[in-house]
Amino acid sequence: MSSSSPRIPNPTASDADQTPARKRTKRVSMREVAEHSNVSVATVSMVLNNNPRISRATQARVRRSMDDLGYRPDRVAQSLSSTYTRLLAVMIPPLSHAFADTYFGEIISGIYDRAARLGHKIIIEQAKPKFIESGQHLELVERRFVDGLLCLGFIENYEFMHDLVERGQPVLSVNSHFVDLEVDSVVCDYTAGAEQAMNCLRQLGHKKVGMIIGGSKGVTTQDIMAVFKANTEELGTYDPSLIVDGRYSETGGAEAARQLIDKHPDVSAVFCSNDKMAMGAMHYMHQSGRKVPEDISVVGFDNLYVSQFLNPPLTTVHLPLYDLGDLACERIIQRIRGRREAVSELLPTHLILRESTAIAPGR
Repeated sequence: MSSSSPRIPNPTASDADQTPARKRTKRVSMREVAEHSNVSVATVSMVLNNNPRISRATQARVRRSMDDLGYRPDRVAQSLSSTYTRLLAVMIPPLSHAFADTYFGEIISGIYDRAARLGHKIIIEQAKPKFIESGQHLELVERRFVDGLLCLGFIENYEFMHDLVERGQPVLSVNSHFVDLEVDSVVCDYTAGAEQAMNCLRQLGHKKVGMIIGGSKGVTTQDIMAVFKANTEELGTYDPSLIVDGRYSETGGAEAARQLIDKHPDVSAVFCSNDKMAMGAMHYMHQSGRKVPEDISVVGFDNLYVSQFLNPPLTTVHLPLYDLGDLACERIIQRIRGRREAVSELLPTHLILRESTAIAPGR
């Protein structure tokens, strides 16, 4: 009987393919990107810095390699050769369809145009829970992806700004200010706008006025409510149930109007703290057979572009949203470049009279 040694199989390509690859933990280097795209390390560096000497075809090939390898540029290292990234982050709340919102669009347009004139670009992020919990808001500035952050329209869930302020990072709040956070801010004058709106309604003879707000946590909302309360107390008609939450939306405004009219059918005017809720309120009035402004007057707050084309056109407080974004962008760049003085600026507002308001019935 002959004996033979046990055969040890040679690994084949198919065997290797079946072996699970170990998860890469090492950071992809610039040299690996260069080898993958068949260019020099210097060329990769120039692509990262948008050097115009590099052809579009080469840039595209290098960036494809970065994507394939999962390369993340080290902005800290890049900052050694460049003081500023000339890139700003715009942070907006985690609202549904926020990117389609006219309010944010107007402000961002102002930011974008000013940034372009000053040689900067912008990126837009939403402060979703996962984004904040993973610390990506801090990484944006600490790893020098951007020079600073502009935070738009936050009235709640703004705790992440504390993280940025405590670390001394350039951050500016646009159209929001807070009682528990000292942060640079550029805000519209909501108090003056609310006073003009209430004075208009009083001059038209309205005594029983309802208020549709968008939550009560924001300081700007509280400013409007304080004016509403002071005026209705003077008229002797103040009642907390005259204030209803419309959740900042058209649907919420319509529902708030229904609740308000059900409780107070003798209300002769409704003051809404934004235009979208005013649009919803007007829709409900039409649906329920009430004529605007013959039976009930409606006032908004924002002066969104579409408000002049409603039927009837909406009386509203004009907020200079484009100018707000323009100024906010200028101020954050000044802070990035070394400004030491705190920023706390108030932009003027004014009432736009249109056909949604009239003399109170019976006057």
